[in-house]
Amino acid sequence: MRDEYFVFVPPFGEELNRSRRVVAVQAQALAAAGIGVLLLDLFGCGDSAGELSDATWDRWLADIEVAAAWMERERGAKTGLWGLRLGASLAVAAAERFPRRFSRLLLWEPIASGQAFLTQVLRSRVAAAMTRDDGQRETTDGLRQLLSNGESLEVSGYTIAPKLAAGIDAVDLAACEPRCLSAIHWMEVAGETGRPLSAPACRVLERWRRADIAVRDSVEVSPRFWTLIETTIAPDLVAATCRELGVALS
Repeated sequence: MRDEYFVFVPPFGEELNRSRRVVAVQAQALAAAGIGVLLLDLFGCGDSAGELSDATWDRWLADIEVAAAWMERERGAKTGLWGLRLGASLAVAAAERFPRRFSRLLLWEPIASGQAFLTQVLRSRVAAAMTRDDGQRETTDGLRQLLSNGESLEVSGYTIAPKLAAGIDAVDLAACEPRCLSAIHWMEVAGETGRPLSAPACRVLERWRRADIAVRDSVEVSPRFWTLIETTIAPDLVAATCRELGVALS
């Protein structure tokens, strides 16, 4: 058994539900190779206590630190963070907030810009509103104004409060400096081989490397499973992740 463990930090909203199968398969593969994994549900999400409407970015960062501390007490080893999408962005923020707390970062398709991500989320509500025949039309600017005025918004069944929206909006991985880590693994996915790293990722990694932050990056063949309604698996991504972490896939 390797003396290594990860806390998994999940993505946001429906992406969490759609990614559970792939995450479970990856966690099982790592466990079989001797790397323990704790699958975390953040406050107000999944099976955790609380309501999403009461969640904040800082509360989620505290959840990650508590989960890592529990793993260390139980297993007696430093813990890494593995995150998907917004969860990967949270993992970076946690590594910066709590230096020397985590061993390394495994980042699946990180959200480089919280502002762009929140805009995408709000656009899904705008698109849904356009299908209603009630004469009301919404815009992302109008929805952002409601959040600025202190109003919570429901998007695809999830209530987003102003404090959480502000925390997401402030995410800018290029401005972060996650240090004191043995390694950072940045992994994106594509439907076919040969696709380069995304432009937002290149900007972040260029900034990190200029700041002498070592990071490995790759683009792996995989469906964008967090967007798919039907259950799927991503065997190539699972295998690539095991290789990246230096373990054999059973």
